[in-house]
Amino acid sequence: MERFGANFLIAGVITFLLGFFLQGVMPIITLRKTPVKTVEQMAANPPDSFYQLAEDYPDEFKRVYGEANPQSFAKALRTGRDVYVSEACWHCHSQFVRPVSNEDLRFGPVSTPEEYQNDMFLPHLFGTRRIGPDLIREAGKRSNDWQMAHLYDPRSVNPWSVMPGYVWFFDEDRRPQERALALVAYLQWLGSWVQPGAQQAAAPSPPAAPAAAAGGAG
Repeated sequence: MERFGANFLIAGVITFLLGFFLQGVMPIITLRKTPVKTVEQMAANPPDSFYQLAEDYPDEFKRVYGEANPQSFAKALRTGRDVYVSEACWHCHSQFVRPVSNEDLRFGPVSTPEEYQNDMFLPHLFGTRRIGPDLIREAGKRSNDWQMAHLYDPRSVNPWSVMPGYVWFFDEDRRPQERALALVAYLQWLGSWVQPGAQQAAAPSPPAAPAAAAGGAG
């Protein structure tokens, strides 16, 4: 019995050390030569959605950010990420497409380690569950207006959503305030660094309609 206990203890220690090496040491070794980019570096080329945000909500945007440029985009990213964390969006949305269960068909290309080597992902927001969809490939999937409507009243664009509405992000006229603008800018940035071709290639093709059904549709 004592021998069994000793073997069990040794096995437990070995398992702990192996897990520590694989999950703690290996990532450091693998990424030690990959530089950690600053927010300013990540914001150097704002996506089209940020410039569109300035056009969609000109008065609100100008009051908060002035002009749409890399400097104002860096400010929006910082604020948007802080809002994402403080409102616990990461409880229901992950930001990591895993190489299992055909996740790339649902959410887009599988995530790579170097994507997270920047100040915007420290600490990482991988998430632990998906009550809502993964968001690391959210960029370009929907318009700014859709994102705003979804924030104000999720069921106005998705009747089955269980997400609460963030009405306090808007004024009495339902116009977006700083937190709404920043959060939408942040969401529309997630995955904007992925090549459009790779994003589209990962999406599943719709099934072809049966010949009889296609003929009767006209």
